[in-house]
Amino acid sequence: MSDSEPADSSPRYKRIVLKLSGEVLRGSGTDPIDSEVLSRICGQVKEIHEMGVQVCVVIGGGNIFRGLQGESRGVDRTTGDYMGMLATVINGLAIMDCLEKMDVRTRVQTAIPMDQVAEPFILRRSVRHLEKGRVVIFVAGTGNPYFSTDTTAALRANEVGAEIIFKATKVDGIYNKDPKKHADAVRYDDITFIDALRQRLNVMDATAFSLCLDNDLPILVFDLSDPHAIRQAVLGQKIGTLVHS
Repeated sequence: MSDSEPADSSPRYKRIVLKLSGEVLRGSGTDPIDSEVLSRICGQVKEIHEMGVQVCVVIGGGNIFRGLQGESRGVDRTTGDYMGMLATVINGLAIMDCLEKMDVRTRVQTAIPMDQVAEPFILRRSVRHLEKGRVVIFVAGTGNPYFSTDTTAALRANEVGAEIIFKATKVDGIYNKDPKKHADAVRYDDITFIDALRQRLNVMDATAFSLCLDNDLPILVFDLSDPHAIRQAVLGQKIGTLVHS
Protein backbone atom coordinates (compact mmCIF):
# COMPACT_ATOMS: atom_id res chain seq x y z
CA MET A 1 0.00 0.00 0.00
CA SER A 2 1.43 3.40 -0.92
CA ASP A 3 1.87 6.09 1.75
CA SER A 4 -0.54 8.40 -0.06
CA GLU A 5 -3.51 6.04 0.16
CA PRO A 6 -5.69 5.67 3.26
CA ALA A 7 -5.42 2.43 5.21
CA ASP A 8 -9.18 1.88 5.07
CA SER A 9 -9.36 1.87 1.26
CA SER A 10 -11.93 -0.71 0.25
CA PRO A 11 -12.31 -2.33 -3.18
CA ARG A 12 -14.92 -0.96 -5.55
CA TYR A 13 -15.16 -4.37 -7.21
CA LYS A 14 -15.64 -7.68 -5.39
CA ARG A 15 -15.32 -10.07 -8.34
CA ILE A 16 -13.23 -9.33 -11.41
CA VAL A 17 -11.82 -11.02 -14.50
CA LEU A 18 -8.23 -10.06 -15.24
CA LYS A 19 -7.41 -10.49 -18.93
CA LEU A 20 -3.69 -10.81 -19.64
CA SER A 21 -2.11 -11.19 -23.05
CA GLY A 22 0.56 -13.84 -23.32
CA GLU A 23 2.98 -11.16 -24.51
CA VAL A 24 3.07 -9.47 -21.09
CA LEU A 25 4.84 -12.55 -19.71
CA ARG A 26 7.67 -12.22 -22.20
CA GLY A 27 9.12 -9.03 -20.78
CA SER A 28 11.89 -7.37 -22.76
CA GLY A 29 13.89 -10.52 -23.44
CA THR A 30 13.46 -13.47 -25.78
CA ASP A 31 12.26 -16.08 -23.28
CA PRO A 32 8.53 -16.84 -23.63
CA ILE A 33 8.09 -16.46 -19.87
CA ASP A 34 10.26 -14.00 -17.97
CA SER A 35 10.43 -15.12 -14.33
CA GLU A 36 10.73 -11.57 -12.98
CA VAL A 37 7.74 -10.37 -14.98
CA LEU A 38 5.73 -13.42 -13.93
CA SER A 39 6.56 -12.80 -10.27
CA ARG A 40 5.66 -9.12 -10.56
CA ILE A 41 2.26 -9.86 -12.12
CA CYS A 42 1.47 -12.55 -9.57
CA GLY A 43 2.49 -10.16 -6.80
CA GLN A 44 -0.17 -7.74 -8.04
CA VAL A 45 -2.76 -10.51 -8.12
CA LYS A 46 -1.83 -11.50 -4.57
CA GLU A 47 -2.17 -7.86 -3.49
CA ILE A 48 -5.82 -7.59 -4.54
CA HIS A 49 -6.59 -11.16 -3.44
CA GLU A 50 -5.53 -10.21 0.09
CA MET A 51 -8.00 -7.30 -0.09
CA GLY A 52 -10.80 -9.86 -0.40
CA VAL A 53 -11.34 -9.46 -4.14
CA GLN A 54 -12.43 -12.61 -5.98
CA VAL A 55 -10.08 -12.94 -8.94
CA CYS A 56 -10.39 -14.83 -12.21
CA VAL A 57 -7.51 -14.74 -14.67
CA VAL A 58 -7.76 -15.33 -18.42
CA ILE A 59 -4.37 -15.62 -20.10
CA GLY A 60 -3.48 -15.54 -23.78
CA GLY A 61 -0.79 -17.61 -25.47
CA GLY A 62 0.81 -15.19 -27.92
CA ASN A 63 4.20 -15.37 -26.21
CA ILE A 64 4.41 -19.04 -27.26
CA PHE A 65 2.11 -19.49 -30.25
CA ARG A 66 -0.70 -17.48 -31.76
CA GLY A 67 -3.27 -19.29 -33.89
CA LEU A 68 -3.21 -16.63 -36.59
CA GLN A 69 0.54 -17.19 -37.00
CA GLY A 70 -0.06 -20.79 -38.00
CA GLU A 71 -0.98 -20.17 -41.62
CA SER A 72 2.31 -18.34 -42.25
CA ARG A 73 4.07 -21.44 -40.92
CA GLY A 74 2.12 -23.88 -43.02
CA VAL A 75 -0.32 -24.82 -40.26
CA ASP A 76 -4.07 -24.88 -40.89
CA ARG A 77 -5.97 -22.14 -39.03
CA THR A 78 -8.02 -24.58 -36.97
CA THR A 79 -4.93 -26.57 -35.97
CA GLY A 80 -3.10 -23.34 -35.21
CA ASP A 81 -5.89 -22.18 -32.93
CA TYR A 82 -5.71 -25.42 -30.95
CA MET A 83 -1.96 -24.97 -30.67
CA GLY A 84 -2.60 -21.48 -29.33
CA MET A 85 -5.06 -22.88 -26.78
CA LEU A 86 -2.40 -25.28 -25.52
CA ALA A 87 -0.01 -22.33 -25.20
CA THR A 88 -2.48 -20.67 -22.81
CA VAL A 89 -2.41 -23.82 -20.67
CA ILE A 90 1.38 -23.51 -20.32
CA ASN A 91 1.03 -19.86 -19.28
CA GLY A 92 -1.80 -20.66 -16.87
CA LEU A 93 0.23 -23.36 -15.15
CA ALA A 94 3.15 -20.95 -14.80
CA ILE A 95 0.89 -18.37 -13.14
CA MET A 96 -0.62 -21.04 -10.87
CA ASP A 97 2.81 -22.26 -9.77
CA CYS A 98 3.99 -18.72 -9.04
CA LEU A 99 0.86 -17.82 -7.07
CA GLU A 100 0.97 -21.03 -5.05
CA LYS A 101 4.56 -20.24 -4.08
CA MET A 102 3.24 -16.92 -2.78
CA ASP A 103 0.71 -18.84 -0.64
CA VAL A 104 -2.24 -17.88 -2.85
CA ARG A 105 -4.59 -20.83 -3.32
CA THR A 106 -5.19 -21.27 -7.03
CA ARG A 107 -7.12 -23.51 -9.40
CA VAL A 108 -6.67 -23.88 -13.15
CA GLN A 109 -9.77 -24.72 -15.19
CA THR A 110 -9.45 -25.73 -18.82
CA ALA A 111 -11.98 -25.70 -21.64
CA ILE A 112 -10.18 -28.70 -23.20
CA PRO A 113 -10.23 -31.77 -20.92
CA MET A 114 -6.78 -32.76 -19.63
CA ASP A 115 -7.42 -34.29 -16.24
CA GLN A 116 -3.80 -34.73 -15.17
CA VAL A 117 -3.05 -31.06 -15.77
CA ALA A 118 -6.09 -29.03 -14.75
CA GLU A 119 -9.75 -29.20 -13.77
CA PRO A 120 -12.39 -29.10 -16.49
CA PHE A 121 -14.30 -25.83 -16.64
CA ILE A 122 -17.46 -26.29 -14.57
CA LEU A 123 -19.25 -23.07 -13.79
CA ARG A 124 -20.60 -23.97 -10.37
CA ARG A 125 -17.20 -25.31 -9.32
CA SER A 126 -15.39 -22.16 -10.45
CA VAL A 127 -17.86 -19.97 -8.53
CA ARG A 128 -17.38 -22.15 -5.46
CA HIS A 129 -13.61 -21.76 -5.72
CA LEU A 130 -14.03 -17.97 -5.79
CA GLU A 131 -16.31 -18.07 -2.76
CA LYS A 132 -13.68 -20.11 -0.92
CA GLY A 133 -11.04 -17.48 -1.64
CA ARG A 134 -9.19 -19.20 -4.45
CA VAL A 135 -7.89 -17.52 -7.60
CA VAL A 136 -9.28 -19.24 -10.69
CA ILE A 137 -7.29 -19.29 -13.93
CA PHE A 138 -9.22 -20.07 -17.12
CA VAL A 139 -7.11 -21.64 -19.89
CA ALA A 140 -7.56 -23.19 -23.35
CA GLY A 141 -9.81 -20.35 -24.45
CA THR A 142 -13.40 -21.37 -25.06
CA GLY A 143 -12.25 -24.77 -26.30
CA ASN A 144 -13.19 -23.82 -29.86
CA PRO A 145 -11.14 -22.50 -32.78
CA TYR A 146 -11.83 -19.04 -34.22
CA PHE A 147 -12.50 -17.56 -30.78
CA SER A 148 -9.92 -15.37 -29.06
CA THR A 149 -8.98 -15.20 -25.39
CA ASP A 150 -10.68 -11.78 -25.37
CA THR A 151 -13.90 -13.66 -26.11
CA THR A 152 -13.02 -16.13 -23.36
CA ALA A 153 -12.65 -13.27 -20.88
CA ALA A 154 -16.01 -11.78 -21.87
CA LEU A 155 -17.74 -15.18 -21.77
CA ARG A 156 -16.32 -16.28 -18.41
CA ALA A 157 -16.91 -12.85 -16.86
CA ASN A 158 -20.59 -13.05 -17.76
CA GLU A 159 -20.84 -16.67 -16.61
CA VAL A 160 -19.32 -16.14 -13.17
CA GLY A 161 -21.05 -12.81 -12.61
CA ALA A 162 -17.94 -10.61 -12.59
CA GLU A 163 -18.51 -6.90 -12.17
CA ILE A 164 -15.85 -5.81 -14.64
CA ILE A 165 -13.11 -7.01 -16.99
CA PHE A 166 -9.64 -5.62 -16.36
CA LYS A 167 -7.71 -5.75 -19.63
CA ALA A 168 -4.10 -5.25 -18.53
CA THR A 169 -1.84 -4.38 -21.45
CA LYS A 170 1.32 -2.50 -22.35
CA VAL A 171 -0.67 0.63 -23.25
CA ASP A 172 -2.07 3.08 -20.69
CA GLY A 173 -5.57 3.16 -22.12
CA ILE A 174 -7.54 3.64 -25.33
CA TYR A 175 -6.58 6.34 -27.84
CA ASN A 176 -8.42 7.83 -30.79
CA LYS A 177 -5.49 6.65 -32.96
CA ASP A 178 -2.23 4.76 -32.54
CA PRO A 179 -0.11 6.79 -30.07
CA LYS A 180 3.08 5.14 -31.39
CA LYS A 181 2.44 6.53 -34.86
CA HIS A 182 0.66 9.80 -34.05
CA ALA A 183 2.05 12.31 -31.58
CA ASP A 184 -1.32 14.07 -31.37
CA ALA A 185 -3.22 10.92 -30.33
CA VAL A 186 -5.73 11.59 -27.54
CA ARG A 187 -6.33 9.16 -24.69
CA TYR A 188 -9.84 8.69 -23.34
CA ASP A 189 -10.50 8.52 -19.59
CA ASP A 190 -13.79 6.81 -20.39
CA ILE A 191 -15.87 6.04 -23.45
CA THR A 192 -19.20 4.38 -24.14
CA PHE A 193 -19.53 1.10 -26.01
CA ILE A 194 -21.42 2.86 -28.79
CA ASP A 195 -18.79 5.57 -29.25
CA ALA A 196 -16.04 2.95 -29.29
CA LEU A 197 -17.93 1.08 -32.00
CA ARG A 198 -18.53 4.23 -34.04
CA GLN A 199 -14.85 5.14 -33.93
CA ARG A 200 -13.82 1.54 -34.57
CA LEU A 201 -11.48 1.59 -31.59
CA ASN A 202 -9.57 -1.62 -30.99
CA VAL A 203 -10.79 -2.43 -27.48
CA MET A 204 -11.45 -6.16 -27.90
CA ASP A 205 -12.35 -8.32 -30.86
CA ALA A 206 -15.89 -7.96 -32.17
CA THR A 207 -17.32 -11.08 -30.50
CA ALA A 208 -15.94 -10.19 -27.08
CA PHE A 209 -17.01 -6.58 -27.41
CA SER A 210 -20.55 -7.60 -28.37
CA LEU A 211 -20.83 -9.87 -25.32
CA CYS A 212 -19.81 -7.01 -23.04
CA LEU A 213 -22.10 -4.54 -24.78
CA ASP A 214 -25.14 -6.83 -24.70
CA ASN A 215 -24.66 -7.67 -21.03
CA ASP A 216 -23.62 -4.21 -19.80
CA LEU A 217 -20.24 -5.48 -18.59
CA PRO A 218 -17.68 -2.66 -18.33
CA ILE A 219 -14.08 -3.03 -19.51
CA LEU A 220 -11.13 -1.20 -17.98
CA VAL A 221 -8.03 -1.02 -20.20
CA PHE A 222 -4.82 -0.01 -18.43
CA ASP A 223 -1.03 -0.35 -18.40
CA LEU A 224 0.26 -3.22 -16.29
CA SER A 225 3.77 -1.77 -15.89
CA ASP A 226 2.88 0.22 -12.76
CA PRO A 227 3.67 -2.08 -9.78
CA HIS A 228 0.28 -1.37 -8.18
CA ALA A 229 -1.83 -0.89 -11.33
CA ILE A 230 -4.30 -3.69 -10.59
CA ARG A 231 -4.77 -2.48 -7.03
CA GLN A 232 -5.49 1.04 -8.25
CA ALA A 233 -8.04 -0.36 -10.69
CA VAL A 234 -9.77 -2.40 -7.97
CA LEU A 235 -10.00 0.67 -5.72
CA GLY A 236 -11.66 2.62 -8.53
CA GLN A 237 -8.81 5.10 -8.84
CA LYS A 238 -8.24 7.01 -12.06
CA ILE A 239 -6.30 4.66 -14.29
CA GLY A 240 -6.55 3.68 -17.94
CA THR A 241 -9.78 3.92 -19.95
CA LEU A 242 -13.18 2.67 -18.81
CA VAL A 243 -15.56 1.40 -21.52
CA HIS A 244 -19.15 1.44 -20.30
CA SER A 245 -22.79 1.67 -21.40
